[in-house]
Amino acid sequence: MVKAVNIGKEIVVTEKNKVGILADIAKLVSDHGINIEAVAGYSGADGVAKIMIVTNDNLRAKEAIQKKGYKEVKESEVVIVELENKIGALKNITAKFVAENIDIRYMYATTCPAGCPARLVFSTTANEKAVVSLKK
Repeated sequence: MVKAVNIGKEIVVTEKNKVGILADIAKLVSDHGINIEAVAGYSGADGVAKIMIVTNDNLRAKEAIQKKGYKEVKESEVVIVELENKIGALKNITAKFVAENIDIRYMYATTCPAGCPARLVFSTTANEKAVVSLKK
């Protein structure tokens, strides 16, 4: 069952891949008293790393990351969903997206063993439509 769904923002840092980028970003954000609520990252075959984070204060987090010298830092619109952490929860959400012909570009999630909600972050071809679909 969906507990909450809304349009949100993620910070996307694009940088030449090297050891320690995520550690550096995590330290920067933490040192400013900002919590990372979701994170994903990867490095492509081209040697470029992308790190996506959702924080409790994107404005200050983005500013801190840019001040450190990271040049390609932007915010992107995403759909943030909190739902019960139980069997079939992802199945139900993705079935709604299929029914509405909404394509998922990428997603990442956080969860815990039991008793707290899972948080999913989606980038879709129709974010506002996705929110409306999940509120039904």
